[in-house]
Amino acid sequence: MENLHFEYEVAGNNFSQAGMASDAVKSTLKKMGIASEDIRRVAIAMYEGEINMVIHGGGGVAVIDIFFDHIEIKLIDHGKGIENIELAMTPGYSTAEDEIRALGFGAGMGLPNMKKYADVLEIESEVGVGTTVYIRVDFH
Repeated sequence: MENLHFEYEVAGNNFSQAGMASDAVKSTLKKMGIASEDIRRVAIAMYEGEINMVIHGGGGVAVIDIFFDHIEIKLIDHGKGIENIELAMTPGYSTAEDEIRALGFGAGMGLPNMKKYADVLEIESEVGVGTTVYIRVDFH
């Protein structure tokens, strides 16, 4: 079986559409018969990344490749970039504006949750250029 490939546009600052890409991937994985715990891990990791793109990245693109034994998710934005990735990985650390926090987002758990639920998490970021997040979740 060849891999399935999808690309989804993620709109910046559009909270009404935030999570649509991760929902679509979750639905596809269910139809494929992937184990519910694996789907849960994918959904959480991808949603957190998608929300970060909406809040911090000005939107971007989610590139998804589903294989028989794993999924690879690449989230690419052209936002302000992450100044200090190590600090950004600290639970509770957030650069979200107060109005974003008032909406219930920006608690500083996005990157730590991605790391918790992914088998592989790689982050490349350049200030003023953007961020690319690579997530791999293995199916058990």
